[in-house]
Amino acid sequence: MTLVRKVRRSLYVTLALVVVLVVVLAGVVIGQGRRPLPQTDGTLEVRGLTGEVEVLRDDRGVPHIYADTMGDLMRAQGYVQAQDRFFEMDTRRHITAGRLAELVGEPGVETDRVIRTMGWRRVAEQELPMLKPETRRAIAAYTDGVNAWIEDKGSPSSMAFEYTVLSLSLPEYRVEPWTSVDSLAWLKAMAWDLRGNYTGELTRAALQGRVSDSMLAELYPTYPASEHAPILSGKDWRPSGAKGAQPASPSAPAHSAPAHPGATTALLETAAAVDAVPTLIGRGDGIGSNSWVVSGERSTTGSPLLANDPHLGVSMPGIWYQMGLHCREVTQACPLDVSGYTFAGVPGVIIGHNRDIAWGFTNLAPDVTDFYLEQITGDEYLRDGRLRPLETRTETIRVAGGPSQHITVRSTGHGPLLSDAIPSVAAAGDEVEVEGRATSDYAVSFAWTALRPSTTADALLGLNTASDWDEFRAAAQDFAVPSQNLVYADTAGHIGYQAPGQVPIRKGVGNQPPGYVPAPGWDSDYDWTGYVPFDEMPSVLDPPEGLVVTANQQVTVSTTPFLTTEWDSGYRSQRIRDLLEGDDKVSPDKMARVQLDTDNGLAPVLVEQLLAVELDDPFTEDSRGLLRAWDGRQPAGDGEDAAAAMYFNAVWQRIVMLTFNDDLPADLQAGGGSQYWQAVTTLLERPRSGWWDDRTTAGVVEGRDEILRRALVDARLDLTRQLGKDPATWQWDQLHRVTFRHQVLGGDGIPAPVRWLVNSGPYPVGGGSSTVDATSWDASQGFAVTAAPSMRMVVDLGDLDASRWVNQTGASGHPFSDHYDDQIDAWVAGRTHPWPSSEDAVRESTQDTLVLTPAVK
Repeated sequence: MTLVRKVRRSLYVTLALVVVLVVVLAGVVIGQGRRPLPQTDGTLEVRGLTGEVEVLRDDRGVPHIYADTMGDLMRAQGYVQAQDRFFEMDTRRHITAGRLAELVGEPGVETDRVIRTMGWRRVAEQELPMLKPETRRAIAAYTDGVNAWIEDKGSPSSMAFEYTVLSLSLPEYRVEPWTSVDSLAWLKAMAWDLRGNYTGELTRAALQGRVSDSMLAELYPTYPASEHAPILSGKDWRPSGAKGAQPASPSAPAHSAPAHPGATTALLETAAAVDAVPTLIGRGDGIGSNSWVVSGERSTTGSPLLANDPHLGVSMPGIWYQMGLHCREVTQACPLDVSGYTFAGVPGVIIGHNRDIAWGFTNLAPDVTDFYLEQITGDEYLRDGRLRPLETRTETIRVAGGPSQHITVRSTGHGPLLSDAIPSVAAAGDEVEVEGRATSDYAVSFAWTALRPSTTADALLGLNTASDWDEFRAAAQDFAVPSQNLVYADTAGHIGYQAPGQVPIRKGVGNQPPGYVPAPGWDSDYDWTGYVPFDEMPSVLDPPEGLVVTANQQVTVSTTPFLTTEWDSGYRSQRIRDLLEGDDKVSPDKMARVQLDTDNGLAPVLVEQLLAVELDDPFTEDSRGLLRAWDGRQPAGDGEDAAAAMYFNAVWQRIVMLTFNDDLPADLQAGGGSQYWQAVTTLLERPRSGWWDDRTTAGVVEGRDEILRRALVDARLDLTRQLGKDPATWQWDQLHRVTFRHQVLGGDGIPAPVRWLVNSGPYPVGGGSSTVDATSWDASQGFAVTAAPSMRMVVDLGDLDASRWVNQTGASGHPFSDHYDDQIDAWVAGRTHPWPSSEDAVRESTQDTLVLTPAVK
């Protein structure tokens, strides 16, 4: 046998062994991956049930549950959500309890330090006994259902594929029983990502002394109410009065504290602490929503139509879990006949409709957080000229695979010292001794409405059972945090709007509105003195124009009550309003088409200026020519609009970077969202504003045209390197793509084969930041989607079974399930699915029927 033949034979044998090994390993992985998949047909015994429960799933795995009692309905909801999403639920409760390090090891410690400092779970524990008895019973039954599932499954590896992967490095992990507080604590996570103003407050504090007062005002312009209509007109609602009256527009900036290195360090530490909390449902400029409702007089159906698409972070699985909860006979004792979008881990439906009403949410984002600069001396803080003792407690953070860590949480009367949570990078660099923070001159405390116990859980179940406007408003009154714009429609033909939530009453620093900059904690004049009364919050039933549009814009032009100065700038809301008012009658299909609109509201103003810039550069002019006939749309796919959209957004990214980032702190770089749209719109009329000057070019003072010219040139070079020399071949969706990443196993530090199993994408998409189809991106990071419509729904109040919906990913949280990602293609393409809710329609769509029966003792 020749040497060549021997080598060839050896290679064949080796390759055969490799193939066998790969097949065996694949079989093991698939076996482990499919092991946790739930039973969805046949019969299961469930501990705690008092009667038979049906779980009907459609061809996308979306469950509708039918039961005779409220207790059984809630137990079944807990059991079924655990079947599909328990690892997600377990991760969420570890985050909200400040126990992430117990699940993932050392990488979770920083997050745990911050959340333990704020004490999310401690607040949730205080809230539980405050809730109505029927709410506590519902949560307790839900908890029993989750625990029945945990007992049935036994080992973690039979619960979720993720536990099998984590066991390779963390073999000691054991799943604990679910508790009612686990459910309540998730509402803190929702409130955290949807709170308003905190980034702006820290940015303004950091910029004081770095930029002029006029530049600061240009970066935070007032809301353009004459161009972008608020949610409610003066005809819809007028303030009654009084208690919440506070100035609503910034005037001359006032300093919140002495310009002292210790104060600067404390503010930087606080910003780091805020960033240490992982994205839970989304953060940044793209977090918002669209929701609107039209009356029967304005619809083709003769009944109200309601649309909603909350813009949240993108993740795998998606944030929402679709579900129907139905009492077989609706009575006072068993009042639910509701379907919609739920949070896995929380009983009831968050957004959706019952047999009488429908409701949607967008983030109102009032200013419900304040940072207070505190003067610290040892273990005391200054308060109205006197030193008072800091409150302290010790927290122990257990770390999987490592030693436990102990932290001391310190608090003033305003709240916890958030600047303690993360050791100071600045101080460490200066070799300053900061152990225990006793030697620091300043610290930053954090006041936030969600750190004060409330009854939001009562509101959620109240919305589920409301049958008319009065009951809807009664439920909304309990909706403390996060404050939302609630839109309403009912089968009787009414539409409405309600702003709920706890909005603190306090004064601003100097002539500033409240919360504009951190306040001096040593002066009690800046303390919160109460909350805006619910009856003084904006509200309307059946507005004369037969239309309510909410997209995070200003609620009213009134300065009373004070809500915030930092609204979305209203490009989305005005575009929605223009599209709806363009037709005499609005159809359900039109409602869905509006959700997919990709028009860029900044383009008309900015393109005019870009085309006016003098260019002596044929290479750049070749790309600028794309903008001359562009209509502002940002579609997926190819074509002239797609090429122009790609170039425009690349130019915009460069404008943002060149104009703002040389002045902003490195950890607070400009994202390029609606605030910057409005700021640049103002700056275009001020060609010599200080923002146009590039601080990195010594001895040169740039103006508007120099920066615009450089942006045009740089963008041309950037895209040539990335997409090729011919601008006509560029496509916006070549770089604007969305990837759905697993929160625990989807990051770059995880082996590629695991990421391939649990992540999905990238998918090319149209739209962009501050467009109606809000596939947002961050100019400081690139063009990849950072937030997007987390779901889309259109409810037809004249025929609820004609309603449509789609989720972002799928019903299942199991990577090996057919329903893990089976809605992504429809979501990307802008399609929706039928949304059955009546029993006949649900049964007609049923693919799998699971009967849950009481366990035999």
